[in-house]
Amino acid sequence: MLQTNPEKPNGLFDMPEKFLAGLGSDVTSRLIAAAADLVLIVDEAGVIQDLACGSDDLRSHAQQQWLGKPWLQTVTVESRPKVEAMLKEASAGGSAKWRHVNHPSSAADGDDMAVSYSVVPVGPPGEQKTPGAGHSVAFGRDLRAQMTLQQRLVSAQMSMERDYWRLRNIETRYRLLFQESTEALMILDAGSERLEEANPAAFRLLGEGARRTAWTLSDSLRIDSARDLQQSLARLRSSGRPESLSLTLLDSADALSATVSLFRQENSTHFMVRLGRSPDSAPRDDERNRQQISNILESAPDALVVTDLSGHVLTANRAFLELVQVASEEQARGESLEKWLGRSGVDLNVLIANLRQRGSVRLFATRIKGNYGSMADVEISAVSVSSGEDPCMGFVIRDVGRRLPADARAQKELPRSAGQMTELVGRVPLRDIVRETTDLIERLCIEAALELTSDNRASAAEMLGLSRQSLYVKLRRFGLGDLDPSPGGE
Repeated sequence: MLQTNPEKPNGLFDMPEKFLAGLGSDVTSRLIAAAADLVLIVDEAGVIQDLACGSDDLRSHAQQQWLGKPWLQTVTVESRPKVEAMLKEASAGGSAKWRHVNHPSSAADGDDMAVSYSVVPVGPPGEQKTPGAGHSVAFGRDLRAQMTLQQRLVSAQMSMERDYWRLRNIETRYRLLFQESTEALMILDAGSERLEEANPAAFRLLGEGARRTAWTLSDSLRIDSARDLQQSLARLRSSGRPESLSLTLLDSADALSATVSLFRQENSTHFMVRLGRSPDSAPRDDERNRQQISNILESAPDALVVTDLSGHVLTANRAFLELVQVASEEQARGESLEKWLGRSGVDLNVLIANLRQRGSVRLFATRIKGNYGSMADVEISAVSVSSGEDPCMGFVIRDVGRRLPADARAQKELPRSAGQMTELVGRVPLRDIVRETTDLIERLCIEAALELTSDNRASAAEMLGLSRQSLYVKLRRFGLGDLDPSPGGE
């Protein structure tokens, strides 16, 4: 059983003479080098005589600049008293405490290299020292990784402090605006519709009853106004678009103008309600008419879309969203209208140019392509509204695919009038229109020749300047007359 020596100093082996006696210089050097990241052999005068490094970057830096120099000259000015104290403690025969020392960087703009040192004398003081016996060993621990982590921690803390104070400033401004606003403002929970927060103007308008627990805005409204509010909140939950309506309180005949909007905060949804007194006790006729017109346009079967002067969508009704295969108005808002027009980059430029010159366009034929590949033949009527604060353009798009004739090529039939030919512009390439026009002229001429000659093909061919064989080929091509030659036709 191993016995410990109770009289040995703390931190030393119990039986070094048994296990470490007789170690050669090679083994000893390897043990010392492995014990630290950086090891310096310093003589009695404090000059670095030898060193060992645990990494290549330390080795290249230290061997080139430190060997043969006093240890004091390799450290920064503020670290020199620490080095002097460690050398003094080592010359007195004791191990120096660990001290943080900085070595200046070799680069002009580099950071100092931080190392924690402890110095241990090689031989006991007062003895006759053999060469090398009076040297001291300085064990160093590289603190650069630790310093980098500390710097990152400090930077993260400073960033958090800046964000914290920025949020505090934003909250202070919000609170000030919320509390000082003369307009009644309320925050309601979107699920239960209970009051979460209100400013003093809201309590002055609604009375102290609004401070009750589980109070909702409907509790202070008349039955018809409460019903209108519930319908508006339901539409707001599905569409997300702000709603404006008129409400009447239980204890007052005056109407209130209300605007309700939806917003999300963290993982919850809330309503923000703004209330104000209307100048009239009842809704004005023009406001009611505008609301009716807005409802009609939203429900119209024709697609309606309003854009800015460059053609980017500002608002659109449900028919337009269905036509271009878009799920919500938010997805279409901000997109250019040419994204869905049949001839991208052409039709919209033509429409905008005509609107700038004339102010309106009627029955412009083109095609609309949806986001999922659907195609529809449409007619567009548009108007430009340049007056007012927000100039815009309005487009009425009507799907005419059901009343257009079937495609001539698909039916293997030719159009019978020039008007039908012009209707193909924009839907059929020019070369196809020219070919079909040529076929139309040939057919009309052959029909006229047969009619003038009483279906005498020989005379008709002579009238047309064709051989009878060429005439028969064209008759078969157009499916005209009886193709079996008769004696009367020879």
